[in-house]
Amino acid sequence: MQLSRAFYAEVVGPLAARLPHSAALIGPGSEVLEFDTERSADHDWGPRVLVFVEPHRVAEVSERLTAALPERFCGYPTVFDQHGSVRPGVAVTDTGSWLRQRLGFDPRGGVSTLDWLSASWQSLVEVTGGEVFHDGLGELEAARAALRWYPGDVWRYVLACQWRRIAEEEHFPGRCGEVGDELGSAVVGARLAREVMRLALLLRRRYPPYAKWLGSALARLPGSLELVQGLQEATSAHGWREREQGLCAAYERLAALHNRMALSAAQDEHVRPFYDRPFQVIGGDRFADALMAEVSDPAIAALPPLGCVDQLSDSVPLLVRLAARRAVTAAALGLS
Repeated sequence: MQLSRAFYAEVVGPLAARLPHSAALIGPGSEVLEFDTERSADHDWGPRVLVFVEPHRVAEVSERLTAALPERFCGYPTVFDQHGSVRPGVAVTDTGSWLRQRLGFDPRGGVSTLDWLSASWQSLVEVTGGEVFHDGLGELEAARAALRWYPGDVWRYVLACQWRRIAEEEHFPGRCGEVGDELGSAVVGARLAREVMRLALLLRRRYPPYAKWLGSALARLPGSLELVQGLQEATSAHGWREREQGLCAAYERLAALHNRMALSAAQDEHVRPFYDRPFQVIGGDRFADALMAEVSDPAIAALPPLGCVDQLSDSVPLLVRLAARRAVTAAALGLS
């Protein structure tokens, strides 16, 4: 981010000084969320700037800026050669086209319930993360602000569906372990750990990034240390009872966070037996029901308890295909 900020200030900005434009480092790339490390620099990494201009000027400006770039900046090439594919560090586009390409819709015209629920968390991270270096067109920051976080009722619905994902399997680690299936218990325990991580981020108004950066994003949350410790105990456990203990510690931290956010009536933060069986659970459905009781929009209150596209599927080919993820979300939720 520092490299690209300097690249805009010292090179790209002066070249585009007389041209109405906006400039940013947003979109895909670990550097957008500042998760990049030395390992990231082994491919397609260097000074990058995304320049936005009026639609009719994209081709002209792209040609002009690309031709004027120096070969290197701060020791890094300004044109990337990845497996024979050459790409300049400066990409020129228009705001509407770029937003539709990343999201499947243009938020400047408003954001519908289907827009919100069919936008993957990773795409929302990419659009709202990063940094805008200059907003001369006066529309990029407004578009990002419109997507900064879910409206209240949509947020409660997504949270409720995430709690239900925990409720569906929270007693399975113990049930698997009880019959001697420690592998099955470990697999389900890891699945639950992922759902807890995503829920913790959603409660703190953070879109969960895709799997590679999920743990890193959680670790950056203020006050997440004890939650992380519980999940580490659960995922490294050698037996189901130890696994259950780690998960329960995480559940209670999550329940306390839920109550602090005051999005619903407060719930008992302690785990309890799963009916008359000897397995400890938090009872995720309690929190889901409490959240949905606070939803005032009847259209959202009537949605099936399935959630957004990331809760419907973790298929990468689906999540990266805009039309497909929108169609699947619309069909599953009965939206148009």
